[in-house]
Amino acid sequence: MIATLSPSSRAGNDRTASGTGLVPASPVGFESDRIHRQWLGDGTVVLTFDRPQSPANILDAATLGDLRLHLQRLGQQPFLHGLVLASTKPEIYIAGADLNALVRATPEELGSLVSLGQEVFNTLADFPAPTVAALHGAALGGGLELALACDYRVASDAPCTRLGLPETALGIVPAWGGCTRLPRLVGLSRSLDLVLKGSPVTAARALQLGLVDAVVPREHLLAQARLCIASGKPAPRASAHWLLRPLATARAWWACRRVRASTFGNYPALPAAARLITRNLHLPRDAALAAERETVLALAQTDVAAHLLRLALLRERARKVAPAPPLRHALVVGAGVMGAGIAQWLAARGVWVQLRDVDTGRVAAGLGRAGSIFERSVRRGECTALEARDGMDRITPSTSETPLRGVDLVVEAVAESLAVKQEVLGRISRLAGPATILATNTSALSITAVADATVFPERVVGLHFFNPVHRMPLVEVARGRATNDATIARAAHWVRALGKVPVLVKDHPGFLVNRILMPYLLEAVWLCEQGASPEFVDRAMRQFGMPTGPLRLLDEVGVDVALHVADTLSAALGERLAVPEPLRRLAAAGDLGHKSGRGIYVHRGDTAVPSPHAFPRRAPRAAPALTVGAVQSRLALLMINEAARCVEEGVARDADDADLAMVLGAGFAPFRGGPLRLLDAWGARRVVEELGALAETHPRFAPCALLQHLSAIGATIHPK
Repeated sequence: MIATLSPSSRAGNDRTASGTGLVPASPVGFESDRIHRQWLGDGTVVLTFDRPQSPANILDAATLGDLRLHLQRLGQQPFLHGLVLASTKPEIYIAGADLNALVRATPEELGSLVSLGQEVFNTLADFPAPTVAALHGAALGGGLELALACDYRVASDAPCTRLGLPETALGIVPAWGGCTRLPRLVGLSRSLDLVLKGSPVTAARALQLGLVDAVVPREHLLAQARLCIASGKPAPRASAHWLLRPLATARAWWACRRVRASTFGNYPALPAAARLITRNLHLPRDAALAAERETVLALAQTDVAAHLLRLALLRERARKVAPAPPLRHALVVGAGVMGAGIAQWLAARGVWVQLRDVDTGRVAAGLGRAGSIFERSVRRGECTALEARDGMDRITPSTSETPLRGVDLVVEAVAESLAVKQEVLGRISRLAGPATILATNTSALSITAVADATVFPERVVGLHFFNPVHRMPLVEVARGRATNDATIARAAHWVRALGKVPVLVKDHPGFLVNRILMPYLLEAVWLCEQGASPEFVDRAMRQFGMPTGPLRLLDEVGVDVALHVADTLSAALGERLAVPEPLRRLAAAGDLGHKSGRGIYVHRGDTAVPSPHAFPRRAPRAAPALTVGAVQSRLALLMINEAARCVEEGVARDADDADLAMVLGAGFAPFRGGPLRLLDAWGARRVVEELGALAETHPRFAPCALLQHLSAIGATIHPK
């Protein structure tokens, strides 16, 4: 079945599936090394995307040009009964447009690319025979827009099959017909959800939404596609009736209002997409596509799009790691929140996991946490009930030590205590196999110190997952003094294979993200001590672009956890990271934040109000000194300063890694591009002057040597 779509069907070699002779052997006379053509005996043609020497298919100008020629010449064939568009890639159908090309393109070049894609997809939509997209793997952006231009879409039930239009996350909008064909297919409300959220959906969820016509095992894709072809071209779908236009307009207005309120207007692509989808539902196709082109060209010129596209490229750069043997068996030690989250993530991706703790009660609680994550994933349509059940079956509870010769990876997620971690990993290292890698999930402790307690420190690495594990994409891969290159390569490969983004960091207290984030969090506490209200500080930083305010974040992390990390960093970095007294007072009183019901805020369900016990001696607010802009500048400057120090000291490989880690690990305003991209936007001279002014009364603001150097020579931290 689908095996007939193999790469062995090379360019220009048209073949029949039977010897009937009804179809000429080579009727088209066009060769392409990106799209292979195969004639089947019933008059069906399969066009298979197979980009040479690439794990993914992309839609660049050359590929679109090849597809156009195939469609033009196949459309003239009298024996053609139907067309199937497939892919040979194991996990990606078509990833969409070439991001590198988008970043480098001039406005004229981008306009030409948009017009070419629209023209080719219109040719596909108007094709004289029925067309079917046979989807296996990720169909994102232009890949899904290609499928939307087909008459039918059939998808495999494989976990890797995901469909989505993530363009708004890149600061632009779908412009190859996505904002035109999607609402005509699934309706206005579902279209707005798919485009504004930008998150891909599973094949099963796509079937519920009406995005695909059938979901079958991969080996049945071609058979299902031929069934669709046999049913003929479907009747044209009419756009919304004029009587529904006021309702559609109202729905879009509410969508725009909602996204503007939640993002403070920092992401112009979101309201633009809502308006575009609503308007295109009522416009003729050519006018709707023209509106798409006009909108995407305008958005592509914004700094927001430039920053978001750059971050997407940095994410891909971080995921380009050397190949390594697959991760099959893992042991997670510690069944708390982090351990259970790591075990669930591993099991959901096919890894057999032993979850171990000191007693059955803790292990049972950990299994319950993992099960709850799977249940939420099923409710959100991120996996099926069967996949969740299979994932839980791959987690084995344990309270006893066993030989670990067959275990590829051990992840320690016990209490954040150096002595405890040394004792646990030291004992495990004597049971491990000759190739087992030991990883600690510490967020602040020394990898070298932990490794010194083991019998093979060269195979000890830091794998710092962020909480919640199933939501946070970043994993810091920390090298200890003795960690060898092979261990780093295997660890980074496994992180990438698990769907996370690995960022290599130096073994230093706090590593990269916590090192940059902690001064920001502590300064927010100092601001409240000096008169600001927690609500005022938090709202100011949400307006700045942070996903949640620093004081609310402290409550979510846990005051006790934050205090432990702060003390560790303060011991290493000195007085510039002095811990405010209110944190110690809250921890001593048991006011630990959300988990205890009270911390800086009093938490009641989803609501939170400032606790009167957090800052009882808070001075009256000095309004002139604590404007929104002053709060934002003060807190952002600290993150910029610490990020520059991390580059200066080699904690991060370069400024790009620091930016990416802060966006993925701390939610630093993505539309700003990261703290060091913000440094370049503000200018090193301005940053040094403002830090120097603050340092006159607060020495912790003293600018680092790298910033002073950049200011003196008038340079940027990112190469131009």
